[in-house]
Amino acid sequence: PEMAFCTLEDDMQCAEDYVRFCCRFVLDNCRPDLEFITKMIDSEAIDRLEQVASTPFMRLSYTEAIEKLEEVVKEGIKKFQYPVAWGIDLQSEHERYLTEEVYKQPVIVYNYPKDIKAFYMKRDPENDKLALGIDMIAPEGFGEIVGGGQREDDHDTLLSRIKEHKLPIEPFQWYLDLRKYGSVPHSGYGLGIERTVGWICGTKHVRETIPYPRTCLLY
Repeated sequence: PEMAFCTLEDDMQCAEDYVRFCCRFVLDNCRPDLEFITKMIDSEAIDRLEQVASTPFMRLSYTEAIEKLEEVVKEGIKKFQYPVAWGIDLQSEHERYLTEEVYKQPVIVYNYPKDIKAFYMKRDPENDKLALGIDMIAPEGFGEIVGGGQREDDHDTLLSRIKEHKLPIEPFQWYLDLRKYGSVPHSGYGLGIERTVGWICGTKHVRETIPYPRTCLLY
């Protein structure tokens, strides 16, 4: 969805409501499948979905997430393969630690450094180093299942960002025109269907959730 007059807070709430609705729908309408999955694939599938569907998600700013990770490294609680520092893009091991060991639930991380987010993300009005973006991170190693944020709706600001990133103007002209001839503050997100299905079902790889995976068969 892309929603007019929608702030970052509205975006996070909509994304959370959407994922929780999906989990509740599966619980209410696909019980036999879930019971099979619980018996044959993931013994915690039903309990996990019940918890997700009934519990608000944890929300954590990127800066808070980095501080939490730096704290456990400093105290010797956890050692990561990839160093933790403000400005990095969170790696799978960092995401898994936050979702599986600290909060034990999906986590929405927001307000990322602008340098690791798309040029069309709106900057935080209180801190120009931050972009108003979100990632919803699921436990069980599936990582980001939702990505989105508030978009830059000012024409001149967006044009300067395109030039700043040394991108060609022509392919983005239609996008600029949307702002030039009238726009409103808006936010949106996308959900990774295969990752979400894999997380719900407890599978170990997204290729098991893709109807027609691009794999090679050797005979």
